Amino acid sequence: MFIDLAKIYVKSGNGGNGAIAFRREKYAPLGGPDGGDGGNGGSVIIQADRNLNTLLDFTYRKKYVAANGEDGSGSKCFGKKGEDLYIKVPMGTIIRDAETNKIMKDLSKDGDSYIVAKGGKGGKGNYHFATPTRQAPSFAEPGMPGEERSVLLEIKLIADVGLIGFPNVGKSTLLSMVSKAKPKIANYHFTTLKPNLGVVKIEGAPSFVMADIPGLIEGASEGVGLGFDFLRHIERTRLLIHVVDISGVEGRNPIEDFIKINEELKNYSEKLSQRPQIVVANKSDMLYEEEVFDKFKDAVNKMGYDSVFRISAATREGVDELIKEAARVLSTIPEKELEIAPEELFIEEEKKFTYEISVEEGIYTITGSFVDRLLASVNVNDPDSLRYFHKVLKNKGIMDELIGLGIQDGDIVRLNDFEFEFLL
Repeated sequence: MFIDLAKIYVKSGNGGNGAIAFRREKYAPLGGPDGGDGGNGGSVIIQADRNLNTLLDFTYRKKYVAANGEDGSGSKCFGKKGEDLYIKVPMGTIIRDAETNKIMKDLSKDGDSYIVAKGGKGGKGNYHFATPTRQAPSFAEPGMPGEERSVLLEIKLIADVGLIGFPNVGKSTLLSMVSKAKPKIANYHFTTLKPNLGVVKIEGAPSFVMADIPGLIEGASEGVGLGFDFLRHIERTRLLIHVVDISGVEGRNPIEDFIKINEELKNYSEKLSQRPQIVVANKSDMLYEEEVFDKFKDAVNKMGYDSVFRISAATREGVDELIKEAARVLSTIPEKELEIAPEELFIEEEKKFTYEISVEEGIYTITGSFVDRLLASVNVNDPDSLRYFHKVLKNKGIMDELIGLGIQDGDIVRLNDFEFEFLL
């Protein structure tokens, strides 16, 4: 089953806590602190794998959590780093932030990877906090929490040539004739409900990948029919082969069909509509009036498309010439990365520990992530630790901010469940 969209939740590992420990050797009864650092948490990494072609696995498993880092221990022993979690996806997968829908990374090549959630940093052990005046710190840093977010995975097929056109014009038949692909073929609309890929090999020229894109219809660029589901799959192609049914057996006008499909391309993406096209008048074996092709070719030429082929995919008439021309045109078009507009890119916000100060009934309350981390790292019942606590508040500028707000000696300062009297 071909699944090309998925939403998953990822969480990196938390960093391990720094250790509070002291040397206890026989001949050093008053040895200094030697608590080791905690290990970093494991990261969640999404990686492209050429052996995959669908996001089917993500319909069954939607939550991915990396391992936490281990806590530090005595003798300055560091905690073990949490193991990174690798998530394999097909080449051509785009990663989007689910909240903003911005693009985080385009994994277009085998082995391309992106750290979608970075592991939390391990906390420092208490030996880092020893100073000449604080020789036995009884506090250490806690590990940093891991990142968590929901991401969207979206496949945009990697193919050199895309076959486009209305349903039932013979795109699948053409692909089956020029490659080993075995798409489902039948004489009714929307036989193809998923994109099919095939490798086309031609003597004297490099092989190329051709994609049979499910039939477009009028309004596809607005999501009608298969619309958005498959228009994105031709965004990477360097060359489009536009197939029309020249026979008219279904009562369709090939010129009108050609115009409508190109209008859908333009409505979806101006750049996509300017992609080089080879125009193919298919089912010529069922054509009873020869002038129909001549009129079609003249009309297409006037629109600026010079390369027009008359073929019958079913009988292979004209197919070899078409493929040779496709190979020739491809040789003149350089490969390039998927173009992503700057406004579509996801910008990672710098993570900062923040706080807010509010005043109510003479109590100055400080809240925020900075407060949570500070309280987790100190022992407020230990004099040395408490002095470190006040030093951090001063260095952060909180003391000066409190003075600016008019705090007086004896006023209460509250940080979560901890309170103290303010003294200048």
